[in-house]
Amino acid sequence: MQFYLNGFRAGDPDRSDQSSSAAVNVSSNDLPEKVDVLIAGCGPAGLCLAAQLAAFPEIATMIVEPKAGPLEKGQADGINVRSMEMFQTFGFADKMKREAMWINETTFWQPDPQMPDNIRRVGRVQDVEDGLSEMPHVLNNQARVHDMFLDIMRNSAMRLEPDYCLRVANVVLNEDDQDYPAIVTLARTDPGRAGEMETVKARYVVGCDGARSTVRDAIGGKLRGDAAHQAWGVMDILASSNFPDIRMKSIIQSRSDGNILVLPREGGYLVRLYVELDQLNVSERVSDRNLKFEDIIERAQRILRPFTLDVKEVVWWSIYEIGHRLTDKFDDVPRDVGSDYFPRIFTAGDACHTHSPKAGQGMNVSMGDTFNLGWKLISVLTERARKNLLHSYSFERREAARSLIEYDHKWSRIVSKSPLENDFSDEMSLVQRKFIEGGRFTAGLTVKYEASPITGLATWQHLARGFEIGMRFHSAPVMRVSDAKPTQLGHVIQAGIRWTIFLFAGRNHSSLNNFCEYFVSDHRSPLLRFRRDNDDPDSLIDLRAIFQETYRDVAINSAHRALCPKKGCYSLTDYEKVFCACSDDQNDIFDLRRIDRESGCMVIVRPDQHVANVLRLTDQEALSAFFAGIFVDSA
Repeated sequence: MQFYLNGFRAGDPDRSDQSSSAAVNVSSNDLPEKVDVLIAGCGPAGLCLAAQLAAFPEIATMIVEPKAGPLEKGQADGINVRSMEMFQTFGFADKMKREAMWINETTFWQPDPQMPDNIRRVGRVQDVEDGLSEMPHVLNNQARVHDMFLDIMRNSAMRLEPDYCLRVANVVLNEDDQDYPAIVTLARTDPGRAGEMETVKARYVVGCDGARSTVRDAIGGKLRGDAAHQAWGVMDILASSNFPDIRMKSIIQSRSDGNILVLPREGGYLVRLYVELDQLNVSERVSDRNLKFEDIIERAQRILRPFTLDVKEVVWWSIYEIGHRLTDKFDDVPRDVGSDYFPRIFTAGDACHTHSPKAGQGMNVSMGDTFNLGWKLISVLTERARKNLLHSYSFERREAARSLIEYDHKWSRIVSKSPLENDFSDEMSLVQRKFIEGGRFTAGLTVKYEASPITGLATWQHLARGFEIGMRFHSAPVMRVSDAKPTQLGHVIQAGIRWTIFLFAGRNHSSLNNFCEYFVSDHRSPLLRFRRDNDDPDSLIDLRAIFQETYRDVAINSAHRALCPKKGCYSLTDYEKVFCACSDDQNDIFDLRRIDRESGCMVIVRPDQHVANVLRLTDQEALSAFFAGIFVDSA
């Protein structure tokens, strides 16, 4: 973490100086007439987006929520390794690791062949395979995820706070207004003012307002899919039990009473149970059964036999029906218009895709939506990037959501399937086998963005096979030269609009040094072409170098000036951009990520941590052309 760049300031370094241009919070009575971005919904998707926008006080941001205050309990809890990597860019991954429940193993239970009404453990597997990520798979209350995003917002220069008791009632577009085309009608929900209507104009609107999204309806979007007609209950409980895996993630299949997913939760005592209940008729809804939490407990006690479950407190509970639905529109762009029509209204999270909670992907994919959208909106609003960048959101995230629905459809049916008697054997069960096969998907690591103006072709992929173009940047350990600090290379990426170019040196350093000279001296360089007068050298593109030698063999004062830039009001030197491979052969980044040692290469990474391209160190023209298709020339 770097601070004091523009002078010493006492206190919490995570708390930015408040900007004089920061938007005034409007939680009371005075709503702004116009905003740049209006976000509907304070769920994970909405808050992830707001946390990104809050770092840019020049962007007037408003986030509204019908409820009276922040979420306190219930809803999602699974945080996969990809989301933890994303949390690292915001700076709260370590805090999450400290308080969350780490899921290290998953166990599998099925009927005992000798006593089929009882269950027995039939298998156990490592939950996340070695080498997938430096981050763990954890469980924590969704409300705590919200809290951490809210802290980012409150500590930002903008001091952004949500506006509670406001619901988006309607959105219409005024095509004659090129600056603030979206007219948003807000309905108050607070006591004494419920039903009162307010109007705010916005440049962009993002609907993170759930499966019954008003914003989605406003752009003509429909959730399409099917339902499994199966009722499930979920409850967070404090309980005593002699079930031996009560603190393990467990998948339990009984002979005739249904199935349970056991999810141990943060704090050492809380546990969540997903419990299969009744099959529903085709025309029947869950609410028709009038099921209560007592029904969930009673069914769980039957499934767990011969073990006991003594529930002391029900912290939260809900009953739901499995459904798998995907919207046909992620933005307001009509299908029959050309690429010159740019989106103004977007949807994200449950407004786009709904599914079962069994794969633990809902909150994760929702945050992935707005982590993808956030840097693009900021880049356009700050006039750093061309508006066509916004087309990539729907292009990329619709395919990610489609893959989620397809996987969850298959997985939920496997989990819900009752085991047959000939499955009661010592061989690996179907659910365990499918769990292992889907490990990379549930870790959030199979999202791959296809070739586009912001994701290159695989022409030079063989130079860095472990950094697959379109996939997320897979971090690896390195040594920082200036202070001999072991670190994860991917942790230098921070939420925002900054791209990163990692230069991996070949055996001869001349190509790397030549590239650095081009970067700071050639008028075609993206640094010189797109840098604004008051920008630090790394405001838009962060250049980092990794050498094959050990850190004691590389002198920081011999590094090219492009790698030790002068920054801030005092022109202080940034010494933290030069790294070396770890001397431990098992942790050598060149071997781990299969980087060509002879020639080296450059790996270009987007602000959302996805690899945009792999090029040779000599591909200066290709690099210039790549960024020319994204950025706007400086004045």
